[in-house]
Amino acid sequence: MKNGRKIKILSVSDVVEPMLDQRIDSGPFSDIDLIISCGDLPPEYLSRLLHYLKAPLYYVKGNHDIRYKDKPPEGGNDLHGRFVRIKGINILGLEGSHWYNGGPYQYTERQMRSIIRWLQPAIWWHGGVDIVFTHAPPRHIHDGKDPCHIGFECFRQLIDKYKPSYFIHGHIHKIFSDDSDRLTVVNSTKVVNTYGYYILEIEAPADIQ
Repeated sequence: MKNGRKIKILSVSDVVEPMLDQRIDSGPFSDIDLIISCGDLPPEYLSRLLHYLKAPLYYVKGNHDIRYKDKPPEGGNDLHGRFVRIKGINILGLEGSHWYNGGPYQYTERQMRSIIRWLQPAIWWHGGVDIVFTHAPPRHIHDGKDPCHIGFECFRQLIDKYKPSYFIHGHIHKIFSDDSDRLTVVNSTKVVNTYGYYILEIEAPADIQ
């Protein structure tokens, strides 16, 4: 990788896109460096994306991903509760939705805050976080009013404290006519609803070859 090259990330969530559910290796989907799922997608779909695009696959589980316990995406890496450095970019992942009926991959505000607190030493040690991938949105940013779709207050606090360049989430189903409609800027952080799919290009660190 040459200095100055942009790292191309494909994020997906919530709905199988027909145009992605086939052999794709050209056009906007050429040269994808990394695939991230923000949840609620069939594991077979994610495995096919990995196979077609030949890029590393990471995922966080959505509140409906109960199949992942017995059949996770083949070749994928579970990103939940992890801080990883991929191609020189600091990435953090958090699964699930707000608690609403006691099902799997549901968290109370207190539980999710505890997970983030456990990650703080890694964030500090690596000098911050560049991109946060979650299933649920932050509270009052793209979220809904019902118990299942309200966002997490601690996600907003994470944005305020660590100022990641991007906070990318799924869970909120909405059709977008333009990618700019997906985006809300909070201070310096771009919060993106990746329902369907979203392609992000981020500058590679200068020390990455």
